[in-house]
Amino acid sequence: LEGGFDQFTRSYKSYGVQRMPDNSLVFKEWAPAAEALFLTGDFNGWDNFSHPYTKKEFGKWELHIPPKEDKTPAVTHNSKLKVSRPGERLYRISPWAKYVTRHEKSVIYDWVHWDPPQPYIHKHPRPQKPRSLRIYESHVGIASPEGKVASYSNFTHNVLPRIKDLGYNCIQLMAIMEHAYYASFGYQVTSFFAASSRFGTPEELKELIDVAHSLGIIVLLDAVHSHASKNTEDGLNQFDGSDSCFFHSGPRGEHSLWDSKLFNYSSWEVLRFLLSNLRWWLEEYRFDGFRFDGVTSMLYHHHGIGSGFSGDYAEYFGLQVDEDALVYLMLANHILHTLYEDCITIAEEVSGMPNLCCPVQEGGLGFDYRLAMAIPDKWIQILKEFKDEDWDMGNIVHTMTNRRYGEKCIAYAESHDQALVGDKTLAFWLMDKEMYTSMSALIPMNSVIDRGIQLHKMIRLLTHSLGGEGYLNFMGNEFGHPEWLDFPRVGNNESYHYARRQFNLVDTDRLRYWQLYAFDRDMNRTEDKYGWLAAPPANISVKHQGDKVIVFERANVIFIFNFHPTNSYSSYRVAVGPPGKYKIKLDSDGIQYGGHGRLDHNTEFFTEPMEFKNLPNSMLVSKLYYLLP
Repeated sequence: LEGGFDQFTRSYKSYGVQRMPDNSLVFKEWAPAAEALFLTGDFNGWDNFSHPYTKKEFGKWELHIPPKEDKTPAVTHNSKLKVSRPGERLYRISPWAKYVTRHEKSVIYDWVHWDPPQPYIHKHPRPQKPRSLRIYESHVGIASPEGKVASYSNFTHNVLPRIKDLGYNCIQLMAIMEHAYYASFGYQVTSFFAASSRFGTPEELKELIDVAHSLGIIVLLDAVHSHASKNTEDGLNQFDGSDSCFFHSGPRGEHSLWDSKLFNYSSWEVLRFLLSNLRWWLEEYRFDGFRFDGVTSMLYHHHGIGSGFSGDYAEYFGLQVDEDALVYLMLANHILHTLYEDCITIAEEVSGMPNLCCPVQEGGLGFDYRLAMAIPDKWIQILKEFKDEDWDMGNIVHTMTNRRYGEKCIAYAESHDQALVGDKTLAFWLMDKEMYTSMSALIPMNSVIDRGIQLHKMIRLLTHSLGGEGYLNFMGNEFGHPEWLDFPRVGNNESYHYARRQFNLVDTDRLRYWQLYAFDRDMNRTEDKYGWLAAPPANISVKHQGDKVIVFERANVIFIFNFHPTNSYSSYRVAVGPPGKYKIKLDSDGIQYGGHGRLDHNTEFFTEPMEFKNLPNSMLVSKLYYLLP
């Protein structure tokens, strides 16, 4: 009946509104508890009862509207529509709506029929799947120094060139699925098939992705299938008048912490909706994959609330596991990887569920990567709780390497989570208020700025090189973005001051932000050349607590870190694998990166035995060497 999973997962071609070859329109919805459905809008003068749907089997409803006398569609492009039910004052939006907008003075979104006479045509092929994934996590609305909601076009013309220059080969776009509440960061989705109109039109988003592809950059969508907004008038909630429909009824359908609704993954029509949603974004917009949000919440009936995970397998296999959600994720990954060979899926999962990144045919959930969420938490903990001399080298290395062999991880020092209101960026943890007055490159660095700049670079490269098989950075943090993130809301007088990225800080060599930018750029470019993210896990030879030195080898590259706050070392010996001549390729103490430039880059080091002269010292400069045979 469904025509196989290929057709089943393309139900966006039959549900919602479809224009037929003769310009007639077919409207189709699933509303099992509804007694009647009507279509109203600009096209019929908002007559609530002139266009009733016809009830079909299995809770489905259909409406056919013939073309006008001049053979044009009865509902024109960019006109407003609503679904109504008798006896209710609420108008509803189709769950399959592809574009919704909100009038400036309204709080409710309107369903807008999007059928442009000249739709955007993609010009560039998808780039090849990268061997090393270097992700630039981005939010379109804050991608501007100006205090406003930035646009898709701004991102295309002003941000994409920066991402390319920095050496990232993947963008993870957040908050694209339409969400009525801007301050939700896109995690309270109201319209799953609609690209957020606050940033521009669907065609402008298509252009953004097409231009990214022309630069060799793939684009991932932040997919929120773990829950949905409780909104009724412009969301999925109570679409058919019941408290279930797309969701579980009763307490199982409520997320107590997020104040949101939870999908019923065992429902045939919910599977149709969610799986078709994934294919819609791949087919219509040409996204290259997904970062699945809230996977831990999906996997367990307790949603991770009040539950710790020690690694005991009894925590992962038992009645607490939501098998419906688990099977949905397996099904989603199986379909995506079967139909799109190069599709990439990443799980935001904090519990450590085994087999998350194993293939479905091996009994795994089928994700390509998982986020290494313990790493940013560890860096924040260290900066909050420990003095420099108390940093535990063994504990840092353990956190960086604590992952199952064969399950690929995306490492990151900080993402958007760490910068949200109530916390702050790593740069601000390191330098705090000194960033307001002491980041000028025209004056000598004080001790706070000196320490902060050096540690900012080292934390990032240690994470990049040791922490996983992919790397992620949240936009702006590569150059040490100050302060934190906070979206306009009642509590801050609707201010956009913290809902922006101050790229202007890096556009002048008079401020030290460009030095951090340059280091991040060269770190990515060096990885692109030698490919340590795609290499097997590192061979760690030194994690010396007294010396505060970490040494390891990965992809035939030797990494040497001196985290000691006061000591430098002369003729420091380290073990290496391949014998031969070694030369420095990346030095965090380079003057161009805000360092002190105390190393002669023409120096060559030889094995048997291998010694490093002048492993340098500064009171607050921790030193990194990066060496290649």
